[in-house]
Amino acid sequence: MIAITLLTGRARQLPGSEALSGIMKTLADGPLRLGPEGFEGDEQADRRVHGGVEKAVHHYPLDHYPLWREELGERPALGAAGGFGENISATGLTENTVAVGDIFRLGTALVQVSQGRQPCWKLNHRFDVSDMARRVQQTGRTGWYYRVLEQGIVKTGDRLTLVDRIAPDWTLHRLWRALYVDRLNLDELKDMAALDVLAEGWRKYAVRRLASGRVEDWRKRLDGTS
Repeated sequence: MIAITLLTGRARQLPGSEALSGIMKTLADGPLRLGPEGFEGDEQADRRVHGGVEKAVHHYPLDHYPLWREELGERPALGAAGGFGENISATGLTENTVAVGDIFRLGTALVQVSQGRQPCWKLNHRFDVSDMARRVQQTGRTGWYYRVLEQGIVKTGDRLTLVDRIAPDWTLHRLWRALYVDRLNLDELKDMAALDVLAEGWRKYAVRRLASGRVEDWRKRLDGTS
């Protein structure tokens, strides 16, 4: 059982940009209802690529913060949980130990790991580091998303308790490696495409690579350019 901190935020103007973003999360005042698309009072500015049922809850390990401080120095966004736009902050779970399909009791809700996070250029502004999104992707310290299996009430201090493991071999680290490191490993891509607990959008990456033999262009997502 892992104790969690709950964070939410409204969409606001992103520092150094004209874009709106919900990445600035702060500690929730009290218990919140978790519905199919996230926590009450939480917002995502660009619903085309953020939010939705497969990305209802974002979890980022607090374990990574000391590593980022070593690499980047002290930065405002690293001063407290919420720097990466996470809803759930906790210590003791990382991409190496969590697998897609893992089911957790979170407060009175039930959630399931659906995919890793794909970092975008808004992290560059959030941290005032021009290549922050690329750093997050390259290190594999990405965090992950949950889908909601059962709605419920969640508050800071609640326990995140593992209930079941559907695909324990498919850790988030393995998924990250298949997408970003060993990118055209056909055996891994075939298994990934058939992994029905993985979010459909991520399975489609595998399907497209198998069909085309090419890796998608990440520049727009990571740098905000085409």
